[in-house]
Amino acid sequence: QAQAGWLQHDFGHLSVFSTSRWNHWVHKFVISHLKGAPASWWNHLHFQHHAKPNCFRKDPDLNMHPLFFALGKTLSVELGVQKKKFMPYNHQHKYFFIIGPPALVPLYFQWYVFCFVVQRKQWVDLAWMLTFYIRFLLTYLPLLGVLGVLGLFVLVRIIESIWFVWVTQMNHIPMNIDYDKNMDWFSAQLQATCNVDQSLFNDWFSGHLNFQIEHHLFPTMPRHNYWK
Repeated sequence: QAQAGWLQHDFGHLSVFSTSRWNHWVHKFVISHLKGAPASWWNHLHFQHHAKPNCFRKDPDLNMHPLFFALGKTLSVELGVQKKKFMPYNHQHKYFFIIGPPALVPLYFQWYVFCFVVQRKQWVDLAWMLTFYIRFLLTYLPLLGVLGVLGLFVLVRIIESIWFVWVTQMNHIPMNIDYDKNMDWFSAQLQATCNVDQSLFNDWFSGHLNFQIEHHLFPTMPRHNYWK
């Protein structure tokens, strides 16, 4: 599931086939049939992220501030001035790994993707998504039973969620997080991204998103060329 996530990311950025139409079609297949999520949802959120990375209220990846976490020096100081103490933000380095990585995909994404397609009437995406759940049930229900299938599904989503959050946070969250300063696009991308050491394992584990700077500057470049 994690590797399918990096794969759909490649197709979503039109970086595999030379024809956009082929990328869009295979993107729908990978994210919907192999992962159970809508392509329209990913496009809607991820394109905003690339346009304004680490810009509060414009980058949807920062929506966890200030609900669960205080992000960035500027926004954290602002919370302190407003004396918003409904969350123990001074201890977030302790509870982040308990709440953030295990919960994002199985709790938040799992219901949000269905709300998204229904509210926006993306019925084709919904049909693609349902093929994943039908296939999953037909494959594992005879082997594991109802409780076994639910347990397997939740376990896979929790492991995938931890994997996904670790990768996506380590190449963005350490960088500057603030309101949109309307700086030029090139500088905005560099200010919001950082790389992680290159190795065969890191390349595989992160889907080559350890080259986050190169990815944001050249989002349609095939991932195997980032190192060049």
